[in-house]
Amino acid sequence: MMRQGFDNDKYLSMQSAHILKRINEFGGKLYLEFGGKLFDDNHASRVLPGFQPDSKLQMLLKLKDQAEIVIAINANDIGANKLRGDLGITYDADTLRLIDAFRGVGLYVGSVAITHYTGQAAADAFKARLESLGVKVFRLYLIPDYPSNVKKIVSDEGYGRNEYIETDRSLVIVTAPGPGSGKMATCLSQLYHENKRGIKAGYAKFETFPIWNLPLNHPVNLAYEAATADLNDVNMIDPFHLEAYGVTTVNYNRDVEVFPVLNAMFERIQGASPYKSPTDMGVNMAGYCIVDDEACREASRQEIIRRYYNTACLLKRGRAEQSAVNKIELLMSKAGISIDERPVVAAAAQVEAETGKPAAAIQLPDGQIVTGKTSSLLGATAGMLLNALKALGGVNKELDLLSKAVIEPIQDLKINYLGSQNPRLHTDEILLALSICAVTNPLAKLALEQLKKLRGCEAHATVILSSVDERTLHKLGINLTCDPKHESQNLYHN
Repeated sequence: MMRQGFDNDKYLSMQSAHILKRINEFGGKLYLEFGGKLFDDNHASRVLPGFQPDSKLQMLLKLKDQAEIVIAINANDIGANKLRGDLGITYDADTLRLIDAFRGVGLYVGSVAITHYTGQAAADAFKARLESLGVKVFRLYLIPDYPSNVKKIVSDEGYGRNEYIETDRSLVIVTAPGPGSGKMATCLSQLYHENKRGIKAGYAKFETFPIWNLPLNHPVNLAYEAATADLNDVNMIDPFHLEAYGVTTVNYNRDVEVFPVLNAMFERIQGASPYKSPTDMGVNMAGYCIVDDEACREASRQEIIRRYYNTACLLKRGRAEQSAVNKIELLMSKAGISIDERPVVAAAAQVEAETGKPAAAIQLPDGQIVTGKTSSLLGATAGMLLNALKALGGVNKELDLLSKAVIEPIQDLKINYLGSQNPRLHTDEILLALSICAVTNPLAKLALEQLKKLRGCEAHATVILSSVDERTLHKLGINLTCDPKHESQNLYHN
């Protein structure tokens, strides 16, 4: 069982208090650019054991009476049907999902800001759809030479041309479906408009990673670089903070590069900049809540290995560049990491070598490794899953938990009615069959009750899995990696 390295309760208390302090420093109103995921922040929970995936959401709920949310979406992303890689849905669909999710927990969504607007038809259609659903929408126009032409940007022809977003509360959280959505520009545009109206307001940034008060090459920060290998983000010492205070802190290249421009914008908007460095702009308290540094280091080393395998598989599928894989390999070298540190990889490879067919392995909470092989009935991951549930429930691994009376109709349905050529059951089909058998078989019921124990377990497959198997293991909370190869030589894989 992985040691806890992060104090989540301390984080919730410290982070909410620090944001309130920043609001008061700016006279009672703060635009907070919110980076990363508010929901399901599984990366943070993996590299900071003890951090809950909804921690940032829980923190905001402590401030919900003062907070409202503005969701920014890039007009070009609407027209391009840009997808969230983790969810497989478009940014405009995710905007609707986010509104529902925020409202569902009692957070107030004030409006949606469509950024980079130049009259795109898809953006107009999305605006009309949102307004028909009762959501206020504001347009922020594309500004030529952004962000270099500060004089034009901070003028009536720049930010002044944008529609003023009407906000009611002291904390305005600006979030988005993904990167490049214009969160920072939305915040700064609002500062311009608030200043024109004589309203005191400030800006701050909330990014969990890199953690500014950890060393530059701490595995937690290297894991962030691995996670953003496709964006070419690079962690670096904040030179502005070092010059101003003589203190070494960590930021990333984009914020460091744009800081002089931001400073100039603050000076034109408000007469003076409130910040001396990119680090000053941040409000992240996560580094103060690490209680076991070694546990977080080990968890982050494992995350870097996972990112290597995941990116290599994306490359094989044509959805990543070789440069991203190369970058993670360099990070592994810098951290002294080897793929041999992931025990499930060797275990799965051994079964594949013995059987000549795809195999899978999972490491259970007590450290035991359970494997699965490909058979006429089960795929390797389905077999692995079934064996893991037996082991967790103390069920003899030689016992059959699934009745032929249940399995055969499923196979018949797949082959004769749904057009599948593969009679082997996927992981979701195994779970359905096990659920049916659990009605009459106490051992099947016992095995099924072990599912919750799989959350956080590490697994590896020797081939890239089907999307069905990937989704099922993801929903179970299993940290999956795969060798970057397909089971067949076919050109099309699903």
